[in-house]
Amino acid sequence: MEGPAEQGFGAYRHPASWALNLEPLSLTDMFERTAEVKPRAPLIDFFGRKFSYADVAGLARRVATGLAAVGIRPGDRVGLYLPNVPHYVGAYYGALRLGAVVVNLLPLSSLEEIREQVNDSGTRLIFTLGTTALLPQAASLLHTSALERLVVGSVAGALSSSRAMLYRLFRRAEIAIAPSDARVMTFEALIANDGTVPKIGVDPEREVAVLQYSGGTTGQPKGVMLTHQALTANARQIDAADPYSPSCGWSGDDRVIGALPLCHIFALSCVLNRTVAAGGEMVLLPRFEPAEVIAAIERTRATKMPGVPSMYQALLDYPGLRKADLTSLRLCISGGMALPPSLKERFESRTGSLLVEGYGLTEGGMLCANPVDALNKPGTVGQPLPRTMIALVDRENPERDPPPGQAGEIIVQGPQIMQGYWRDSDVGPFVERAGVRWLRTGDVGVIDPDGYVRIVDRLKEMISVGGVKVFPSQIEAILCRHPAVAEALVIGVPDPVSGEVPQAFVTLVGGSATTAGELKAWLNPQLGRHEQVLSVELRESLPRTVVGKLSRRALIELGETQPPSRRGAA
Repeated sequence: MEGPAEQGFGAYRHPASWALNLEPLSLTDMFERTAEVKPRAPLIDFFGRKFSYADVAGLARRVATGLAAVGIRPGDRVGLYLPNVPHYVGAYYGALRLGAVVVNLLPLSSLEEIREQVNDSGTRLIFTLGTTALLPQAASLLHTSALERLVVGSVAGALSSSRAMLYRLFRRAEIAIAPSDARVMTFEALIANDGTVPKIGVDPEREVAVLQYSGGTTGQPKGVMLTHQALTANARQIDAADPYSPSCGWSGDDRVIGALPLCHIFALSCVLNRTVAAGGEMVLLPRFEPAEVIAAIERTRATKMPGVPSMYQALLDYPGLRKADLTSLRLCISGGMALPPSLKERFESRTGSLLVEGYGLTEGGMLCANPVDALNKPGTVGQPLPRTMIALVDRENPERDPPPGQAGEIIVQGPQIMQGYWRDSDVGPFVERAGVRWLRTGDVGVIDPDGYVRIVDRLKEMISVGGVKVFPSQIEAILCRHPAVAEALVIGVPDPVSGEVPQAFVTLVGGSATTAGELKAWLNPQLGRHEQVLSVELRESLPRTVVGKLSRRALIELGETQPPSRRGAA
């Protein structure tokens, strides 16, 4: 495999060698290696309650034993419909220990999306929490999908006794009672066992560990099949690029703020898997709130935080930041969307922490990052991680190189790349060059002489809301269910906080008196919070391609990607 030098780029500036040894390794073996070496070291801080590696290892064994007792077998799909709570980590490693496949279900998603993913994946059992935000939706899946069983955890059960009492007292309105149904059991009942079920051995390079739903290349959600080796390799690649890691000789604290949702590939790779590979500690927060993040950094003396640009902007905008002591924070990683150089400069100036931009995909984990202790180029996503190759191909024909001096579609190759799409493993965004299979990213970029990658455009038409991908086709499909809607298109428009937000354009059935405001009020409650449209605009007609298909690209080219207030629209 060719490294950066062989590809004609400059010096490799990450701290580890590009030719990093990445032996086949399962997620369970990676976790147990660390737990054996550091059993008493904390893995999780959850509002002051600590869970050691030994604690989590014991919990995972009991989860696996409980899952086996209710009929879950190797290869079965187990859903995690959970925020960042200790239950997630125990269920993750427990399911993997049994040889099951984890299906990450984003709590921000609409019920319809969750149902489609459960049915598509064949998820048999879901872990969730007894909260009003999650339990009613999860319980309804027992009646409207192929789901067979629900395991319900308690937030209070993961807190210290004093915090649990306060939670029950002051957050009573957020607590939901599990329905009386033989298919529903508590997390506590599931783990009430001796944890003696044997660990199932897996082939790390062949067997799927996680199904992570993404928009793929068509804008339709697809289950991305990530093997054990893809995920452990990526964890080790990320760790090897971090000079503040024990693997690079660092002897100080390694404590990561986990405010990104673990069920998203960014946090799964950079928070959970990478922290376990390094033997560090995660400070878990169920949601991103600037005040809670700042308090957690000050309380724990956290050293790192992955996030999306909107999170860093929100921290800068928070009035309490002026008095906060964030001196422990050394490194922040930004991904999910472009990091404005001005935001990087202001955040670094105010906090004293380095903020570096990286790049990744659901289909490939983390791929690139700006070097932490070497040349950092704002406006780029840095150099490839160890064992990762990046090249450019012609945007119209991936069999050809791009014209000299022009941007091309980014293609990538490495051990962290997905196996394929669920139920479509033979059909994927791959191209073969010189006998090597490369993943087409759908992103357009350039590579400078130093091997730094700059993203300049996107081929995909998905919308990136705070780093979370939104599928326009799904919003359009819901809009078209309204009896007054004839046709609909959805595109992203700029937003100072989230980067982009969805904007809908609609034509009405002849004679309809429905207003744009009425459509918006009807539509948004059916969508996840990150999918809700900024506004709905009524049009006489929508642009089409030469073959008569509705064209989002034409809307964008017509200059419609400005918020309505800037266009003077109603």
